[in-house]
Amino acid sequence: MQKYAIDAIRNIALAGHSGSGKTSLAESLLHVSGAVDRLGKVDDGSATMDYDPDEVKRKISINTALAPCEWQGRKLNLLDTPGYPDFVGDVIGALRVTESVLISLDAVSGAEVGTETASDIAKDRGIARLFFVNKMDRENADFGRVMESLTEKFGNHVIPIQLPIGSQDSFRGVVDLIKMKAITWSGGKPAEGDIPADLQSQASGYREKLIEAAAEMDDDLITKYLDGESLTDEEVAKGLELGVQGGSIMPVLCGSATKLIGIQTLLDFLADSTPAPAAVAAKGVNPQTKADEERKPDDAFSALVFKTMADPYVGKLTYFRVYSGSMKSDSQVFNSNKGREERIGQVYFLRGKQQEATPEVGAGDIGAVSKLQETSTGDTMCDKAKPIVFPPIELPQPVFSLSIRAKTKADEDKLGPALQRLAEEDPTFKTWREAETGQTLISGMGETQLDISVDRLKRKFGVDVETETPRTPYRETILGKGDAQGRHKKQTGGRGQFGDCWIRIEPTPRGEGLEFVDKVVGGSIPRQYIPAVEKGIRDAMDRGILAGYPVVDIKAEVYDGSFHTVDSSELAFRLAGVIAFENAVQKAQAVLLEPIANIDVIVPEEFMGDVIGDLNAKRGRILGMESVGNGKQRIRATVPESETKRYAIDLRSIARGRGWFKAERSHYEETPAHISQQIIAEAKKAREES
Repeated sequence: MQKYAIDAIRNIALAGHSGSGKTSLAESLLHVSGAVDRLGKVDDGSATMDYDPDEVKRKISINTALAPCEWQGRKLNLLDTPGYPDFVGDVIGALRVTESVLISLDAVSGAEVGTETASDIAKDRGIARLFFVNKMDRENADFGRVMESLTEKFGNHVIPIQLPIGSQDSFRGVVDLIKMKAITWSGGKPAEGDIPADLQSQASGYREKLIEAAAEMDDDLITKYLDGESLTDEEVAKGLELGVQGGSIMPVLCGSATKLIGIQTLLDFLADSTPAPAAVAAKGVNPQTKADEERKPDDAFSALVFKTMADPYVGKLTYFRVYSGSMKSDSQVFNSNKGREERIGQVYFLRGKQQEATPEVGAGDIGAVSKLQETSTGDTMCDKAKPIVFPPIELPQPVFSLSIRAKTKADEDKLGPALQRLAEEDPTFKTWREAETGQTLISGMGETQLDISVDRLKRKFGVDVETETPRTPYRETILGKGDAQGRHKKQTGGRGQFGDCWIRIEPTPRGEGLEFVDKVVGGSIPRQYIPAVEKGIRDAMDRGILAGYPVVDIKAEVYDGSFHTVDSSELAFRLAGVIAFENAVQKAQAVLLEPIANIDVIVPEEFMGDVIGDLNAKRGRILGMESVGNGKQRIRATVPESETKRYAIDLRSIARGRGWFKAERSHYEETPAHISQQIIAEAKKAREES
């Protein structure tokens, strides 16, 4: 593929609700433009964009796939993003490096959750938004109903520039509202003609709205329009282009990806009216001076990494967008986030899984390179002599976790490195060890994402694992005071073991841990054995008293005891410390503590009541509510962590996929008695069975 000037490149993300036909749309764009010889299909696993085995198996997009095509002297970089909400991180990454997003809608379902998600991300990024009403040939397809749902969600900035000719089985073409011509397809070829009589009135009404919206984008055009003069087709197209690129107009096109109807006209619009990369400034910070800087296309090299793919055979494949200069094969670049240099081997253009070697990837373009050692998603690569750091890709925090363990010792040896590779590939996937429960946890945006991650562990890295709901990291403490003796005496015929101590315990404020005080006087316990008593107390605290959870926030004083000149030892006094602590706790009103999370939920107003009711049912305490605009409310609450294990799934069900939340551990509180008794009983049963 030839090198294109920056003003001839168009970077366009394809986004929308799962099942709206994004990947089929991408396949039709590639086929009609001549980029691929045959039309790939999702259902039979032949799609260029859905090539990952998990995508073929599940028939959904999981990763952002990249494929360029050429049309009318322009290069269109198409980034096909997942529609399933668990993989929203890929959508955010793709929209971070594109100037436009083409949002696909199902002609039956209209605007759905994924439509809103893609539009909201694009709006926050300030990039152009376009809609394509797909599947107009489907039973019950209704363009008018789709337009009503779009207008309801996004207001009057949504302007159709095409109308369908027919629908369902009779769908055969579109009315071009700019040229006021009908374009019909037969045998895959378009033919231009007059608008059917039954559509003349509707077309004229929409045409007037289009002219008014286009005229408002330019002072000369609005003056001409208000003076009652007619705008030419070229003037309408000019105003429309300005509106699209400025975000004031969201045009709506329509067609059928599988029947290739409306694809040529969509390609024309993408090539002619979407913004070129040069229209968006590349802003960052100089890591040395901390001053804000910009990069123009002809400046020194700079690029942003927006995705990383991990492969057990070829290593990491790094996707990047060049903002200035060019990335050349067999060169050296500087990772300004890590402060390290990277050796660049061969750079590629990608078309699905196919790699096309190229000498360089120029400004505004998107490419890939393999086997980078230091660079990960969100990093900036640049010229070391002129460093810059672009803003990071802001991704949501994981909200759903599972405990994971290897099935065999061989799997256990491979598990850690394999999990790290998955985390490199998907920044919304996290893994860590929960110290208080001893479990290895994986965390992501939802159940499906983690199911696929487990499948990939087996397929990519040969690691068999089992998963379960994570244990809650309870703690234990005391509410009162207690003192007791710990006496360890053992005689075996030779030298025996003897240790004897008295300790006094009382609670300390939350978060203080263990405060150990030596109050022994008169040498009743020799000085060298005092640390052993403390170790014994710590041993007992680590093991727990009630249900096997760590004991915290206690002041322990050792104030008396006795010893044997021959039989006493550090081990004996350590064991005496354990016994003394266990005895003292029995008098000090031991209780179970549960972790409490701060939770921040954002939902549309109509779901507020249901969300609050659910939080209350989860023993939550509502701290406050506030409007965040766009008809959405933020609810702040505290909720016991044990009640939030499946909250990502619960909230998705309650708010029909339109809710978002984040949670983080805040503090510990005493567990209610009835729940505490159940946990203690279960722990006792587990000990007996083991």
